[in-house]
Amino acid sequence: MIAKVLSVSSSPTHTMAKPSQESITIVEGLGVEGDAHNGTTVKHRSRVRQDPTQPNLRQIHLIHSELLDELRATGFEIKPGMMGENITTSGVDLLGLPTGAIMTIGANVRLEITGLRNPCAQLDGLVPGLMEAVLDRDSAGELIRKSGVFGIVITGGEVRVDDSISIELPRGDQSRLQPV
Repeated sequence: MIAKVLSVSSSPTHTMAKPSQESITIVEGLGVEGDAHNGTTVKHRSRVRQDPTQPNLRQIHLIHSELLDELRATGFEIKPGMMGENITTSGVDLLGLPTGAIMTIGANVRLEITGLRNPCAQLDGLVPGLMEAVLDRDSAGELIRKSGVFGIVITGGEVRVDDSISIELPRGDQSRLQPV
């Protein structure tokens, strides 16, 4: 399967769902131009209440379209952007990436993957039961968070639907993604 961008989304306000766009502009060190989560310091409201000076490790939110397919198969009508992601991917095992993996999108956008999204109860405001549906347990009983990953912007540029995606794994020891 070819790794590519399925959808791009952005919202200037703190809403869960973000409307799909034809393209989004990614800004180095900040995130998506015009998006409520753009900035060098954390913009997620719960994190801002804890410490507004924290670095923004959540500049870009990515969800794999395979999750949306899985959710649809169990009766949830979830479309790209509904769970707050900026980029919906296809053909990329986002949850299997290690911390520090570099994702190149299109010709020049480069993102560093920082961690997992920890799903919140706001998902149930979209569709009752959605939060539970994006959580699972592995064979050892460990919690699996399936609602996407976050990254920071290394190199900016425009991202459009159907842009190719490539992954560069970090050298040396690789750490499993943790919630950020």
